[in-house]
Amino acid sequence: MARLEKYSEEERNHLLSLPCPRFESTPFVTGPPLSERKIALISTAGLHLRSDRPFGLGASDYRLIPKKTPTNDLVMSHISTNFDRTGFLMDVNLVFPLDRLTELAEIGFIGCVAEYHYSFMGATDPKAMKETAENLAEIMKKDGVNAVLLVPV
Repeated sequence: MARLEKYSEEERNHLLSLPCPRFESTPFVTGPPLSERKIALISTAGLHLRSDRPFGLGASDYRLIPKKTPTNDLVMSHISTNFDRTGFLMDVNLVFPLDRLTELAEIGFIGCVAEYHYSFMGATDPKAMKETAENLAEIMKKDGVNAVLLVPV
């Protein structure tokens, strides 16, 4: 991610003045202890399988990433020109910490890792993603997911 001080004053002021969306409610719930939770990952790194179509400008959909996906089969098609891909190239776990989540499940810190995980393209207006996110929440509930690790990139 580019640092604000690297931008011109005009562009920095523009970015700082962008509105942050507000939603009518923030529904948080309590759940079982971590050791009993089934956890899925949601990243905004624009990740997808090599066989999937890349993300496009303003994409509000997501890509499904199965738990057993080999790391070298993940591609990043995040479209922002300001997006720094260096961390992803060095260690995918910086933007999609599936290996770390699996390790936590192996030692019993969390219950288990979900079979499916999801990636959005983060350079999209969050309001455009609202309906998709609500539908995805229903899918995850049906899959028994009761916790999500959000990885904003």
